[in-house]
Amino acid sequence: MTAEPLPGLDLDRLRAHLDAERPGLLAGPLTGELVQGGRSNLTYLVSDGQQRWVVRRPPLGHVLATAHDMGREFRVMSALAGTDVPVPRTHLLCQDDGVLGAPFYVMEYVPGTVYRTQRLTEQLAAQQRVDLSWQLVDVLADLHSIDPESVGLGDFGRPQGFLERQVRRWSKQLAASRSRDIDGIEELATRLAGNLPATSRAGIVHGDYRLDNVIVDDQRIAAVLDWEMATLGDPLTDLGLLAVYWEGFSGIERNPIAKGIGPEHGFPTAQQLLARYAERSGTDLSELDWYVAFGFFKIAVILEGIHYRFIHDQTVGEGFDHVGALVSPLVAQGLATLQDGPRTHPA
Repeated sequence: MTAEPLPGLDLDRLRAHLDAERPGLLAGPLTGELVQGGRSNLTYLVSDGQQRWVVRRPPLGHVLATAHDMGREFRVMSALAGTDVPVPRTHLLCQDDGVLGAPFYVMEYVPGTVYRTQRLTEQLAAQQRVDLSWQLVDVLADLHSIDPESVGLGDFGRPQGFLERQVRRWSKQLAASRSRDIDGIEELATRLAGNLPATSRAGIVHGDYRLDNVIVDDQRIAAVLDWEMATLGDPLTDLGLLAVYWEGFSGIERNPIAKGIGPEHGFPTAQQLLARYAERSGTDLSELDWYVAFGFFKIAVILEGIHYRFIHDQTVGEGFDHVGALVSPLVAQGLATLQDGPRTHPA
């Protein structure tokens, strides 16, 4: 790690703030590094030479309203401490833009591996890939089974009208990040808005649940990360999104988002994941096609926002140059899912 200035992270200002708010926490000057792989909020690993922590803040530049909410991430992880859902311990939330130029929070460093590349997943034995997949589904089902009131999150969101607001919100996000025409994306948004399923139950929604948003240590999921889009709503939005991440990028060339997972890499199929979720949670998945299509739409909008920041030189790190090329194929798959029904339904 380095003590040199990092984009979005002034180590001297951070240390001064921590010394004032958490006296005795730091044993010496801070060093830090940008954690590669994040494509939204910026994540840094910092150390005082004896301990390590993680700092999270919004991206530089073009930040949309309601997105990249540090307080939301901090609150939900703090609330889930002690539940069956593993999360890092939270230390401090700073809403003062004067420290780092944006709100940020500090949490514990959880050792382990984030399986975000094929090179990493290939190191898993065949049975380890299966076991990890089941864990991923089971943790999600555990999250959705938590009563929000019981962990102090009863006012964390408004489940009533959640799906309608979600389609509207992501349509607005798209409008705010548009730099080009995207064939079919307005049609996909219109069809989603016109065919909303009835929500059978409400719960805590992660909002971006996938394999490379968890830390694995000793073949166990040690922590679930990236809670910036968490809220109360329809849990099946998490499941539809997971199915898209699992198989929706298959065959897309130069894909920097979801690598090394899915049945072609020795993991269970998305259909098997969904079947396990249905069995564990007792949830009816007969209308999951809408949720899968919405997953394609949501990821397409997120990637379009990243593409917007990339072409305006507002991204930090590498791996953004091919993101824009993923949007149109995802939109096409979303439309096909609504037309034909997903191939990822449990039998």
